[in-house]
Amino acid sequence: MSDIIQLLPDHVANQIAAGEVVQRPASVVKELMENAIDAKATTIKLIIKDAGKTLVQVIDNGLGMSVTDARLSFERHATSKIRSAEDLFQLHTKGFRGEALASIAAIAHVELKTKQEQDEVGTQLVIEGSQVVSQDIIVTPKGTSIAVKNLFFNIPARRNFLKSNQVETRHIIDEFHRVALAHPNIQFVMYHNGSEVFNLPESNYRQRIVNIFGAKTNEKLVPVNEETEVVKISGFVGKPEYAKKTRGEQYFFVNDRFIKSAYLNHAIASAFDGLLKDNTHASYFLNLQVDTKTIDINIHPTKTEIKFDDEHTLYAILRASVKHSLGQFNIAPVLDFERDANLDTPYSYKDLNSPNTPKIEVDRSFNPFQEKQFSGRQTTAFKKQTPANWDSLYVGLESKGTQTQQDFSSIQFESQEQTGSIFKDGSQVETKQTTFQLQNKYVISTIKSGMLVIDQHRAHQRVLYEDFLQHITVKESMSQQLLFPVQLHFTTQEIEIIKQVKQDLEHTGFQFSKISKEGIEVSGVPVSVPESEVSVILEQLINDIQNEVPDSNFSSTDLLAKSMAKSLAVKTGQSLSVMEQEHLVNSLFGCKEPNMSPTNKTTFITLSVDELERKFI
Repeated sequence: MSDIIQLLPDHVANQIAAGEVVQRPASVVKELMENAIDAKATTIKLIIKDAGKTLVQVIDNGLGMSVTDARLSFERHATSKIRSAEDLFQLHTKGFRGEALASIAAIAHVELKTKQEQDEVGTQLVIEGSQVVSQDIIVTPKGTSIAVKNLFFNIPARRNFLKSNQVETRHIIDEFHRVALAHPNIQFVMYHNGSEVFNLPESNYRQRIVNIFGAKTNEKLVPVNEETEVVKISGFVGKPEYAKKTRGEQYFFVNDRFIKSAYLNHAIASAFDGLLKDNTHASYFLNLQVDTKTIDINIHPTKTEIKFDDEHTLYAILRASVKHSLGQFNIAPVLDFERDANLDTPYSYKDLNSPNTPKIEVDRSFNPFQEKQFSGRQTTAFKKQTPANWDSLYVGLESKGTQTQQDFSSIQFESQEQTGSIFKDGSQVETKQTTFQLQNKYVISTIKSGMLVIDQHRAHQRVLYEDFLQHITVKESMSQQLLFPVQLHFTTQEIEIIKQVKQDLEHTGFQFSKISKEGIEVSGVPVSVPESEVSVILEQLINDIQNEVPDSNFSSTDLLAKSMAKSLAVKTGQSLSVMEQEHLVNSLFGCKEPNMSPTNKTTFITLSVDELERKFI
């Protein structure tokens, strides 16, 4: 049998490696920005066009590269970060594998401009699909500029699997946030389609968080600081009252590298145990500094997973540190059995310097036993009166009795027969309950052929979805004006999303009196929406828009109707009255598509009499 194993060509091997390193435009952003940080840049600019599909460009003022290094940097496993295998456990840089640039160059058009400080001119490289097209000498400022154009141009299948521009932009901004939060001492600027999205000056960690997530974030933060032999923890956690429905603002950094760890996340959740509402998640921005020998980063190509030598100790320290901060800043309730509540100073007296002697006014001329008028006042004591004769009690009763008899004669009393006639009145319609609720989740109704079992949450979603969709399409809806406008605060990215769907929201009944960089002001809501649910609805809507993909088949109108229906539908576990159950059943079968919920899940099932009889065989 002939030999069948052969070495793959370099361009094929590079494309295979690119599949692991470059999954979407956000992966390119991450690799290029980390390279700029390793080059000791103090200012990094990120330029994006069409969510990175057309252009991803990173410009830095770092060390730059020589002509030889510029050419060699695009070779596989070429790196300046490590020299031997032992260096893998002493990593102080972001990259170390030497695969990123080679993988990016294999699937895109890359243009590199770089110059070192001591050189007079720089180098320009143009690479297309791992092939060097040109290499020239150019005039360029100190540092490096890498432009990645037409991503996945030679792998159309991978390009077709990319999501919509909105979703890909969200992933890019997520990566930008992770890098920017890990390095507050570096200035970051981001442009998307020619407009400035972020301009983050060099600052401290708290100010960097505020610059990214909005000015109102400052009052939500609780500092966490702990230093032990195992780990040094610094950063902030969010106050419990500002917990969100989503996990968007949860960041772990180990040695200035963003990581994902469900185990450490559980430590934070346990520290907030008893302080959070159901289905809400606390925000945290925590930096962990550990010995590089105690962690292994070389687990996954994205480098977001890390193995620790002693996870249990780290878990305990992290949990205790967060609980200590919550208690120290009076966020968590604390019982002090030695405190005497009687010694507490009232708030109204806390600003007084010295106590004043109370003034007592006494009327020295007052005589409680004096019966005559004195000084213009009449003071009466116990006055003795002679009781009247007992015969006087019956004076006038004759006339009163006559009048009483006349009054009673005009009053009509119900007889026993009239009381019984209420239940025999033919005009009274006898009502019979036709629906029943099972475990506060299903509504059971009877039909001719058997029994109907309806999922109340999905059914109400379908009813509300079609109702909202009709209001948005027809552009006629009732709005309830609020006496006091509701002030809501969101991040810059979330406010941009609300601006995109503002017109559709207004068609459903929402009215916005103000939309600024700091937040929004809601002055009117749909009639069916309670004021307390406004923030929940908008948070759910933002989350749905960020995670779902509005393709050509799904417009933003459809997504908005789905999101609002999901937020306002009756939840599983909610008890419904008989009238509410019947109204839900009637409304469901008045819909155009009663069989499926907006998310294409079954809303009801039927059990025929034959099926029930077979159960008893």
